[in-house]
Amino acid sequence: MDEGGLLGGKFLFKKLPDGLLDKTRVRCTICKAEFRYHRSSLSLPYHLRAKHPTESASTGPRQSTLQEYGARGRITQNVREKLTNSLVVWIAKNCRPVSIVEDDGLREVIRAASGDVYHWTSVNNDNYLGVTAHFIDNDWTVQSFALTVSKTEERHYAECCKRMENQGQANHAWHRQCSRLLPFEHMPCMAHILQRTVTVSLNDSAFERALAKCRKIGEHFEHSAHRHQTEPLVQDVPTRWNSTLEMIKWIQRNKSGLITILTQPNSKVTMLTDQELDRLQKLEEILEPCRYVTELLGGEQYVSCSMVLPALCHLFRIMEPSDDDPVYVLRFKKVFTTDLAQRRDSSNLTWLKIATALDPRFKDLKCLSKDERREVWASVHDFLMAETHAHQPSAQTTEERSPKKSKMSICLLDAIDRSLNLYKAEPKIDIGERPLQWWLKREGAHARLAAIARKYLSTPATTVPCERLFSLSGHIIQKKRASLSSDNVNRIVCLSNWLSAKKD
Repeated sequence: MDEGGLLGGKFLFKKLPDGLLDKTRVRCTICKAEFRYHRSSLSLPYHLRAKHPTESASTGPRQSTLQEYGARGRITQNVREKLTNSLVVWIAKNCRPVSIVEDDGLREVIRAASGDVYHWTSVNNDNYLGVTAHFIDNDWTVQSFALTVSKTEERHYAECCKRMENQGQANHAWHRQCSRLLPFEHMPCMAHILQRTVTVSLNDSAFERALAKCRKIGEHFEHSAHRHQTEPLVQDVPTRWNSTLEMIKWIQRNKSGLITILTQPNSKVTMLTDQELDRLQKLEEILEPCRYVTELLGGEQYVSCSMVLPALCHLFRIMEPSDDDPVYVLRFKKVFTTDLAQRRDSSNLTWLKIATALDPRFKDLKCLSKDERREVWASVHDFLMAETHAHQPSAQTTEERSPKKSKMSICLLDAIDRSLNLYKAEPKIDIGERPLQWWLKREGAHARLAAIARKYLSTPATTVPCERLFSLSGHIIQKKRASLSSDNVNRIVCLSNWLSAKKD
C-alpha cells in the first residue's frame, strides 16, 4: 500500500471534511469513480482493466529488467559483456537442463551479475548416431572431440550410415554392419566384447542360482523399510559393465546386516546359504580382473588400443585351470576362454597387433607367438616403405635412369631396415610410463615410424566417448524439450563437448 493511495497512486482514499481519510472508500484518480474498500485491493485491478486498460499494465511493483538495472549504473559495459558470455557458456555447456540452479554455468552468471560475489534414446524414441574424432596432436597428446549427433529415420542403421557418408555427413564407424559398407577400418568395443563373454559364461553356470537370489534381495530392499539401513543398493544391469560384480560386492559388504534382517520370521526373501556365499566369493575373484581390464581399456586420455592384446593375454593366464578350482569354476573358465578367444579372433587383430608393436611398453610382443611377431614386423616394414615412398619426389621412369633408380631402391630398403632395427633395439619402458611422452622425445630419431604410431595409437579401445554422447543426448531430449530439431540437438551436444574439452 502506498502512502495515501493504492496501486501506485491510481486509487486514493476518500478525504473527509475534517481532513482525515476514510479508509472504507477509495476513489479512482482517473475517472473519479468511488468504490468500497475492505482492507483488500484485489478487486481494484478489475476496474483498471475494464475502464483503463492502458493504465492497468503499469500497476503494482515489478522486477526491473536487465536494461533498467544497467541504466541505474549498476552494470558496466565490462560486466554486461561478461554476463552475456556467461549466459552463452551456460546454455551451451549445460544444455539447459531442468535443474538449472545446480549448474556451474548458472553460478558463473550469478557471479557476473553480482560482482563476482556468490549468493547461492530420446523421449520420442528417435534414433541418434553419435560420432567422435580421436587423434594425437603435435604435442603427442590424445584429443577427443564430438563431430556430430545425427538423427536417423531408417531402421537399418548400416544402410543409413552409408547414405550419410554418400551425402558428405559423418559416419558411425563402430557398428560391424556399417564397417562392411564403408571403406574404413572397424574396431569393435573391447569392453562390450568382454561383457558379452562374461554374460555367456554366467548363463547356465553354477553361479546363476546365487545371482538370482541376489537380485531378489536387491528388489526386496528397494521397496522395503530397511533400504536406509544399508548402503545404496546395487543391482546388475545387462547393459552396464561390471554391474554383476558390484552387486556381489554389495552383498558381501552387507552380509551381516542382511542375515539379521532376512532371517526374521516375517521375511519373505530367503538369505543366501553359506555354500552360495562361498560361490559368490569365487565369482568375485574371477570377475575382478575383468573389471580391471574394462576400466583400463576405457580411458580416453591415454593410449588404450595397444593394451588390448596384452590385457586379453593377462585374462587368459588368469583363467587357466588350477588344481584347487572346484568343478563349477573350471566349467566357467572353460566357457569364458573359449568364447573370448572366438570374439578376439573376429576383431580387427591386424590393427591391434600393429598398435601393440608401436607401443614402447609392449613392443617385445610377448603376448603373441613367434610366427605372429614376424608377421607384425613385416607389416610395419611395409608401412614404413609406403610412408617413405609417399615423401619421396617422383622419380623419372626412363631407361637411362633405371640403374640409378634400382640403386636408390636398395639404399632405401637398407635405410628402412636400419630404422626399424633401431626402434626394436630401443629398451622397453615400464608399463606405468607414458608411451606418448616416449614418442615425443624420440620423434626426431624415428620420424617415419612416428607418423605411423600417431595413427595407430590414437584409436580408442572402447566406445566410451560415443556412449557419453548418447547419455548427454538423453539428458537434452526430455519431455519438455521433445520438439528440439535434430540440428539443434547436434549443435547443443557438440558445443557442450567442445566447451568441456577446452576447460579440461
